[in-house]
Amino acid sequence: MQHKTIIILGSSRPFGHTRKVVDYLISHGNEIDLVVLSDYNIGYFDYELKNEDDDFLPLLTSILRYDTILFATPVYWYTMSAQMKTFFDRISDVLIGEKKTMGRQLRGKVMGSLSCGSDQEIFEGFEMPFTQSAKYLGMTYIGHTHTWLSNAETIPKELVPRLESLIKKL
Repeated sequence: MQHKTIIILGSSRPFGHTRKVVDYLISHGNEIDLVVLSDYNIGYFDYELKNEDDDFLPLLTSILRYDTILFATPVYWYTMSAQMKTFFDRISDVLIGEKKTMGRQLRGKVMGSLSCGSDQEIFEGFEMPFTQSAKYLGMTYIGHTHTWLSNAETIPKELVPRLESLIKKL
């Protein structure tokens, strides 16, 4: 059965600020599932594919059932989290050799990105790995939504229209 949307959360704090934003999307959207990268053992990419027995390939297989993939990450040092970067690097595993057919299944899917930081501003260049990866993989990119939480308990009112707009794209 094809599912609509999956959010892939890459964070060092799986129940931190980014998760609060993700939980808002899940509670206000339709058919949105969640994968928390820190729940999986995903090794770094290596050219000899020594870590192909970790959790990456089974996880990617389950993700390929979805139409839309939203990557959610906190902003760490002006970029995506290490967990998210490792996941993106590992996509290389399915772009070479006998697993290429798996990588081709990303074509035509929809991709978006979500960030959460302590600042209302997102710096130029943050979105580039997402846009260029979508382009390279033949995915439709629906854009980036930046969020911030100054108070860990609530979503700022000015973010609600931004999040509602994102939900409509999912």
